[in-house]
Amino acid sequence: MERRMVATVRDCPARLVPAGTKISIPSGTFVTITQALGGNYTVTVNGNMARVDGTDADALGLIAEELEFANVSDDSIHEDHVWQALKTVFDPEIPVNLVDLGLIYNVTIDQDAKKVVIDMTLTAPGCGMGPVLVSDVKYRVAKAPNVDTVEVELVFDPPWHRDMMSEEAQLETGMFF
Repeated sequence: MERRMVATVRDCPARLVPAGTKISIPSGTFVTITQALGGNYTVTVNGNMARVDGTDADALGLIAEELEFANVSDDSIHEDHVWQALKTVFDPEIPVNLVDLGLIYNVTIDQDAKKVVIDMTLTAPGCGMGPVLVSDVKYRVAKAPNVDTVEVELVFDPPWHRDMMSEEAQLETGMFF
């Protein structure tokens, strides 16, 4: 997608880059879309960079991405729904999802608290996009049925390395050898 200016058509939830702080871009605000990767959009607004989730793309006048989960007949959190949501979160610099990149280490579900705890890492401990990725994970996993709370723990042991990537991700990034 080439750089273009649009006006928001409704209030638009977003997260500041790289801090991940939640903001709301008011309806009618002009933003410049600077990047579209993995279904998410990086915009500049009032001199700041912000990330708009693809599920809110309609606020930018685009087609919103819809996360569809299989119907559930109970009020429990289904682990396959959590993994499905995680596979929709893409690294902002590499168009590969976090699961295939090998960044998700563990998912724990507390059914009583309706809470999901995710252990994840980054490709490098000093990655400046870490807070944005954590926000993306929380936002998307919270869309899974029956999830009330999402906690993300950044862990760096074991350190991430390219062998943790799926073969498909290694091929996509040219790291398969």
